[in-house]
Amino acid sequence: MLKYTVEKAGAAVQALESDAPPLKPREVEVAVSHCGVCLTDVNLIDDLYGITRFPFVAGHESIGVVTAVGADVDPRFVAVGQRVGVGAIGGSCETCEWCLSGQQNLCPDKDDLVGRGDGGAFASHVRASDWRHVQQIPEALPSAAAAPLLCAGSTVFPPLLRNGVRPTDRVAVVGVGGLGHLAIKFLAAWGCHVTAITSTAAKAEDARRFGAHEVIAGKDLTASSFDFVLSTAPGDLPWGDYVKALRPRGTLCFVGVPHAPVSFGGIDLMMGERRVVGGVVGTPVEVQLMLEFAARHGIVAEIETYPVAKIDDAIERVRRGDARYRVVLEM
Repeated sequence: MLKYTVEKAGAAVQALESDAPPLKPREVEVAVSHCGVCLTDVNLIDDLYGITRFPFVAGHESIGVVTAVGADVDPRFVAVGQRVGVGAIGGSCETCEWCLSGQQNLCPDKDDLVGRGDGGAFASHVRASDWRHVQQIPEALPSAAAAPLLCAGSTVFPPLLRNGVRPTDRVAVVGVGGLGHLAIKFLAAWGCHVTAITSTAAKAEDARRFGAHEVIAGKDLTASSFDFVLSTAPGDLPWGDYVKALRPRGTLCFVGVPHAPVSFGGIDLMMGERRVVGGVVGTPVEVQLMLEFAARHGIVAEIETYPVAKIDDAIERVRRGDARYRVVLEM
């Protein structure tokens, strides 16, 4: 097994060989053909969160072909030779209250690929610890452009299900980036009236191409405008204005991690019975629904591809924030 490893924070990647351990009963091994480079990968490489375990192998948006399966893997769902995806969560305990209620993404013992240390998908092969978290990739989705759906798509699509977003709703997407551009595509296909909110004027045309009906700057917010606001932006924004921009019983949902504490007036939340919620990557069922919806509507990520030999260039592209809109490694 070849792994693209970082030995210390911010260091260049090294290609290192390692022996593959014996396959566990529920494990699935996948030969990676494509893997997205998420900003979270870069932040972990740089140890921005102070939690990275080195040596570190990043990568949690992979698509490839199954090369081996454990003894307890159900062949009706996962079989050798099948094209599959392995996303941010590779498994869960299947015994806690969250797993038993179908909310495996909230399992306290879930298998986070981004937290594994040396087990990420910047590698020749990646393993999901539980076959039930391996995703079947619809034939209509090309591997390179679909790889970012395993994290970015899995992050922005489930909030539509969980928060009851309707085709008749007026929605806003804050930030037109790796997450935001996919959110715009999904919401437009959902049938909503979509407003993109961006501070980058150069992205306005792209936002409309992705399906936005309107593009505004944050300073142009109008009170009681939106039923649902999805924030994909990490910036320190005037969140009180975004709460005021919600219609009564509207929802502000954070899926991008703000770089500063979030604050807003409690009276604005109370008087309109508004809600502020968070969102994380989807459950296995939600991710599969997202992939099927994407295939039906022709939704894929806007990508820049790099051969794995130029992995350091790809990482630097994401680190600088220059990607339009996701970077994908060809392994």
